[in-house]
Amino acid sequence: MTSATDRTTRCLLVVVAHPDDETFGTGSVLLQAAAEGARTVVVCATRGEAGEVLTGVEVPAGGVAALREAELHAAAQALGVQQVEVLDFVDSGMAGDPGEGSLCAADPERVVAAVRGVLDRIRPDVVVTLAADDGHRDHVVVRDAVLAAVDAAESGASPVRVLLHCLPRSLMHAWVRHQAGNDKAAAYVELPDIGTPDEALTTVVDTSVHYPARTAAIALHASQASPFDGLPDELHRAFLGADHLVRERPVWDGGNQEHTLWG
Repeated sequence: MTSATDRTTRCLLVVVAHPDDETFGTGSVLLQAAAEGARTVVVCATRGEAGEVLTGVEVPAGGVAALREAELHAAAQALGVQQVEVLDFVDSGMAGDPGEGSLCAADPERVVAAVRGVLDRIRPDVVVTLAADDGHRDHVVVRDAVLAAVDAAESGASPVRVLLHCLPRSLMHAWVRHQAGNDKAAAYVELPDIGTPDEALTTVVDTSVHYPARTAAIALHASQASPFDGLPDELHRAFLGADHLVRERPVWDGGNQEHTLWG
């Protein structure tokens, strides 16, 4: 795999598990990269079939998968994404035995191969995926596949930066306190180590200028409840006004915290 060093336009690839991860998770990253003139690509492993649809949202003939894929494309367009691809895995859901064909039930080597194929075609300069610090098992599978696919790159290839998009533990603790008594949040509230320790963050990018656009893109995933719904304004802006990441490739060797996606 060769990085796009011979191109004048840098390329950011975001790899996620479900429609809405690209917006709820990495929306400001995509907006920031697009504003800086980079080519942005989103690859989504599933169509979010296991997602619960909010009351009052009409499900089309194609089912939840078709609904959520349409929302993915609409939100991606609002985020300035130039290319969207969906892989053929099935949403595993939050709990229970993962069904046949689901992302969690898939042979890990097959998932890695799918991501590696994307890397070889897109040739990104930077790859961002979720850190899976929310405990969602599909996020874990995608994170591990991205790291393995990058590590399997041909010897001598130009290095690709890999950043994990994190939920800072300090913000997650504030979120948990706010969500106390919310049954829908119980699966997250019960995780004692939810979020990434703030001191582990290697990269923090101020994306506050994109706050209105990020909020508008979130609303395009109308079938899904945003984890930021109902938050006090200060906490809402703390989550959506900056992006918190850990650089995994090249491995962080210490030093001053970064404030750009590109290093």
